[in-house]
Amino acid sequence: MVAEVNTSKQVFKNLSKLELEKHILKNKEGELTSTGAILVTTGTFTGRSPDDKFFVKDNLTQNTIDWGGFNHPISESFFDGLLEKMLTFASDKVLYVRDMYACASENHRLKLRIYSETAYHNYFAANMFIQPSEVELQYFEAEYLILHLPSFLANPIVDGTKNANFSIFNLSKKIILVGGTAYTGEIKKGIFSVYNYFFPQKSVLTLHASATKNQAGDTALFIGLSGTGKTTLSSDPTRILIGDDELLWDENGVFNIEGGCYAKTINLSKKNEPLIWNAIKEGALIENCTFKTNTNEVDYTDISLSQNTRVSYKLSHIPQVAIPSEGKHPNYIIFLTADAFGVLPPIAKLTHSQAVDFFLIGYTAKLAGTEMGVKEPKSTFSPCFGAPFMPLKSEVYAKLFKEKIEKYKPEIWLINTGWTGGGFGEGKRIEIPTTRSFVNDILTNKLTKSEFIIDENFGFEIPVTNLSEGNEIIIPKKTWKNQAAFDSKAKELALKFKEIIKKFSV
Repeated sequence: MVAEVNTSKQVFKNLSKLELEKHILKNKEGELTSTGAILVTTGTFTGRSPDDKFFVKDNLTQNTIDWGGFNHPISESFFDGLLEKMLTFASDKVLYVRDMYACASENHRLKLRIYSETAYHNYFAANMFIQPSEVELQYFEAEYLILHLPSFLANPIVDGTKNANFSIFNLSKKIILVGGTAYTGEIKKGIFSVYNYFFPQKSVLTLHASATKNQAGDTALFIGLSGTGKTTLSSDPTRILIGDDELLWDENGVFNIEGGCYAKTINLSKKNEPLIWNAIKEGALIENCTFKTNTNEVDYTDISLSQNTRVSYKLSHIPQVAIPSEGKHPNYIIFLTADAFGVLPPIAKLTHSQAVDFFLIGYTAKLAGTEMGVKEPKSTFSPCFGAPFMPLKSEVYAKLFKEKIEKYKPEIWLINTGWTGGGFGEGKRIEIPTTRSFVNDILTNKLTKSEFIIDENFGFEIPVTNLSEGNEIIIPKKTWKNQAAFDSKAKELALKFKEIIKKFSV
């Protein structure tokens, strides 16, 4: 059982959305928009800070966590000291408390208690997790506690952190401490990290992925890093939404870990992303956007505060959602990559062997703003498409992935949502309607009888017939003005793929 935080002067527990909105507006934490959503700013931190994330190294974790990379160790004594300091700091403050569930599957459900210094973080938690019933709340016993104090700053010299901001996980005590940052995404990714530690050790695969299904129940997974299109492509009026970012896959099928969506809003338009556009209404929480001059209408083109502008909303804001948020074993798996080199095909079919390799490579571009310090798209390799959130060795997740696809035999595809006609700065981003068309062709089995050619650099199968649109960009080399430059860049990336995959053994 987690420790209780009961030292604060006043505690507001599980307030309604209306009550929370009153607190947000009264305390000037946010402003009301023309659609009825609340607009807030998160200050210095408008993205995750994975280098400031720590796990307590103790008897539970010392031989299980893959130390290094994003998995920084911290001693239990430093953790205990920070917890004591945070409790003292909060003793004369108002705290907002939210009891919620994580995961649509009752077999894998975690009971969460989130203490937050500000009302809008409580609001975010209400959007992103699953609300217990009134009866369940009467008997609710939290298993995991998150204490989130954005205005509390660590002293790196005495507290064992790298900077004043931090996220620290004590997996033995089931407590997460977040301080010095108001970025709401640290809360949701904190719980995802907990799932990524415990559940693969129970042979349950955790995935940084979205999922949809059709009326017949045929299920599709979209696996990718933030900004590659998971939320956009799963928000499809012809499909039923299961979840947009974090999933479990067990022997019964796939399950959403969350109860809401956290969509990027940069250059959001009603034409290209109508479901997300219409979801931004009363109950939604918009982050780091601005208003159009002399109005309370949000300007989604303004990136003066951040390129990682976001909105959170409950799943119920989408017209067609799965209740509960679950699906069958996937019929289709689609890897999403935003190729900043501009050499990967916009659509390709993968063998199961290629799929395991690509899962391990985790190639994409980190898009601006999703992590602090990323100012423009940057090619990156994030094993299992979620290295910042995955405490175990990459092979643990990849082995489970391999077992699942060998057993359930989904079709596996690659969709490049990145650049065509050249890399970043020279080519252009593949348009959302074109990508949607490729995805629709896959999910409606339109490409079953297509003719395919083999990509000479990567070995993927590229469909060249039966496409609804996008034929002019289907062969990447043909979109480049400088063919020699394409060959050089494609060979460079293919060689990098081979070098990285040699590091793993599955």
